[in-house]
Amino acid sequence: MSNDTMKMAKADIVTAAIEQMEANLSPRQWTTKEAVAETCRILFAFGHDSGLSGQITARADTPGTYWTQRLGLGFDEITTDNLLLVDEDLKVLQGAGMANPANRFHSWLYRKRADVNCIVHSHPPHVSALSMLEVPLDISHMDACMLYDQVAFVSKWPGIPVGNEEGELISSAIGDKKAVFLAHHGMLVAASNVQEACVLSVLFERAARLQLLAMSAGEIRPIVPELGIEAQAWLSTPRRYTATFEYYSRRANRQMSDGHAR
Repeated sequence: MSNDTMKMAKADIVTAAIEQMEANLSPRQWTTKEAVAETCRILFAFGHDSGLSGQITARADTPGTYWTQRLGLGFDEITTDNLLLVDEDLKVLQGAGMANPANRFHSWLYRKRADVNCIVHSHPPHVSALSMLEVPLDISHMDACMLYDQVAFVSKWPGIPVGNEEGELISSAIGDKKAVFLAHHGMLVAASNVQEACVLSVLFERAARLQLLAMSAGEIRPIVPELGIEAQAWLSTPRRYTATFEYYSRRANRQMSDGHAR
């Protein structure tokens, strides 16, 4: 490859940049429990808390089990010490207390998608406001392209998600995508690992905020599909996810230490 990058083709520049990220971005090694607890803190700092609503789960080592937060605690109160290990029926195998009964639809999704190792479901304000309009999430800005062509849409609210019916509905609606937008409800991200799920969740709320701002000013114009797909691939490398997660972690801890979370 030529050392004169000013003469390189775009595809070669992209490949070289990804290789440099792999070599130069050295992520911290998080345990699953550590990453789940930190995701709770990050989402709190980014405004995803809604009382006791919202769940974060991540597959544990034993098949059919996963880690989740204890019902009764807010996102900002979660630590590795108070996480619960539960089975698909939400029976607590390790820890004290109970899981959120709405975690049932996570069990359905884990059964259907072997590629999913972490699920985040929350009701942040801009996502919730947009959900009230019964319109899909519109990815039309480069910053949001991690989610380009990755968000399914459930246009009708099925009610509280504590039954098996809602589990069947949500796990079918998402298909092979990484996220689903639920009308009159909120958002769900299903990712290969905790860091990816956390980053996509923060981005989902930002995308909803951008959409509401754009809708208030005029008609949203779509981006060219080929360029959206290109951007989605460029923004969705494992090293970028881990580097972004660690930035969000530093930012959240600064905000929460200063008392300025949000």
